[in-house]
Amino acid sequence: MTRFGYTLMTEQSGPRELVKYAVAAEQAGFDFEVMSDHYSPWLTEQGHAPYAWATLGAIAQATERVGLMTYVTCPTLRYHPAVVAQKAATLQILAEGRFTLGLGSGENLNEHVVGEGWPAIAERQDMLAEAIEVIRALHTGELVDHRGDFYQVESARIWDVPAQGVDLGVAVAGDRAIARFAPLADHLVAVEPKAEIVESWNSVEGAPRIGKDARAIGQIPICWDPDADVAVARAHEQFRWFGGGWSVNADLPTPAGFAGATTYVRPEDVADSIPCGPDLDKVLDAVSAYWEAGFTDVALVQVGDEGQDRFLAEAAGPLLDKLRAAAP
Repeated sequence: MTRFGYTLMTEQSGPRELVKYAVAAEQAGFDFEVMSDHYSPWLTEQGHAPYAWATLGAIAQATERVGLMTYVTCPTLRYHPAVVAQKAATLQILAEGRFTLGLGSGENLNEHVVGEGWPAIAERQDMLAEAIEVIRALHTGELVDHRGDFYQVESARIWDVPAQGVDLGVAVAGDRAIARFAPLADHLVAVEPKAEIVESWNSVEGAPRIGKDARAIGQIPICWDPDADVAVARAHEQFRWFGGGWSVNADLPTPAGFAGATTYVRPEDVADSIPCGPDLDKVLDAVSAYWEAGFTDVALVQVGDEGQDRFLAEAAGPLLDKLRAAAP
């Protein structure tokens, strides 16, 4: 059965609001919740960037049932992988086994802040592969010494290790990344509903098979509101960066850069790519592309902090009923 998630967007809401939304999303019936891990919002209009890990710790205590996941954390520049390993182990214990560590090669927007520069994609993927090696080793609970191309770990041990371990999801897109990371990961993370991503993953020797041993976890923005015009205006203000695509968005360093890159994006352009307004069938049509492509999990992004309470109280339940009735 397809699982449906709710996205806790650190770029558009403060930490207390995110905890409140997490509880309401669980009550509305979502299966899991994913949280972005940003140092900065994409656009100044979004206005937030609380620390994801502290917020997730609070959410782990405020919720009881929903799965939790980073979507995604970059364990290479802003965080040393040894630190990510410790954070993930602690959060898994707090969540009593409900947490999945989602990892990716990062965005310049967040990683440049520590002053280490912004490597090319090939080097970022090399760094990510080595970071996964470090995290896996530390999650054994054994004493770890590591001398790699990018990281050194000296006499490190995670003292509080969850009995069930921590599953790793890795964000991938192209065939080269899939071939490299599928054997290193437990689950696939992707933001485009392309069947070839799932097919390519399942063809890699040593990769956990999606639909059997692994999940394929996608994400899609929507902007529900009883007033379609309000929804389109909100989506344009908050999410006009979305259309740039990963190859552009990963390299822009600041909200000013995103503002400049989206100067000529019109509200109707955003509405063409994001379901806006009260029509739940329009949302269903957009989300269905993921399960038709073979994804097992889809996390919804309700755009904008304004309207979250109403979406969760009025629309989330009926929308989930529609999605579950239609999904395989």
